[in-house]
Amino acid sequence: MSALINKLKQEHIHLFETLDEVKALGISSKKGQERLLSVKNILLIHLKEEDDDLYPPLHKAAESDDKLKGMLNLFIDEMEEISGMALKFFDKYADGGSGLDFAKDYGELIAGLRARMRREENILYAAYNKLNL
Repeated sequence: MSALINKLKQEHIHLFETLDEVKALGISSKKGQERLLSVKNILLIHLKEEDDDLYPPLHKAAESDDKLKGMLNLFIDEMEEISGMALKFFDKYADGGSGLDFAKDYGELIAGLRARMRREENILYAAYNKLNL
């Protein structure tokens, strides 16, 4: 496994651990809100790393591989949707919020992120590893 893929996978783990901390602390607490802000920062840094380091070599390889090109387009479209959902969540709860609403929205966010990151690791990261960079 490449160093980049290993790093990105570790970031996934850290992201979910920090989200679990937010839930445990509660969104109404100052500490929970601070951890939520750190989750947002972790996610934004992770997305930038993918944009800067993961996607360019995949796009280059996709120039001669229509299947890879189609897969990349699907992942990019999906990421826009998930990123939008995540950013709305962070904005909504930046200053706290209702425990019940938070629990519902948190569950939706976690489910969306877990599904996306599982597909990244199984499909996108595997495609990157096949490039032998």
